Amino acid sequence: MNLAPIAVALDAPDLETAARWATLVTPHVSTVKVGLELYLRYGPDVVASVRGATGVQVFLDLKLHDIPATVAGAARAVSRLKPAYLTVHAVGGASMIRAAAEAAPNTKIAAVTVLTSLAEDDLTSIGLAGPALDAVRRLSALAVEAGAQALVCSPIEAAAVRAEVGPEVTLITPGVRPRGAATQDQARVATPEEALA
Repeated sequence: MNLAPIAVALDAPDLETAARWATLVTPHVSTVKVGLELYLRYGPDVVASVRGATGVQVFLDLKLHDIPATVAGAARAVSRLKPAYLTVHAVGGASMIRAAAEAAPNTKIAAVTVLTSLAEDDLTSIGLAGPALDAVRRLSALAVEAGAQALVCSPIEAAAVRAEVGPEVTLITPGVRPRGAATQDQARVATPEEALA
């Protein structure tokens, strides 16, 4: 059976719920995502708990962003958990991304381009030259050149990013919502059908 190329976010209030959700979805999807809140609440044990006996890929979404030596140390520390993906912020720069990739060679470093919670006006206020699509494309090229094997971008930008970096890089698109669903704190969103297209 082919598993859907979907990373289910285990944004649960407690470890037991996250592990139960993981058990329910792993027969159908390729990956489960452990975010910063769950990881900080339960520590490294959360990865083993959600992976269970299934061996599902774990996407460790910690969004590391610090000086290269610190990010390398953090990436090395979590690489023992064998996550399939580990996120870093692309705005941390090429040296930081390279440090993470070298410190965790068996994990795909996924560079977060522009958070999907940021709208066009937000880019100006934080000093990032926009529009968002241009910023995402620039950061994508920088990250891949520095060793990132995956990129996190809005589904709205996926086609342009694919054209920028080619077919070998994995694109991860948060901000995917069914039509009519609340966008919560996401600004640049798409439906599942639009994201896959």
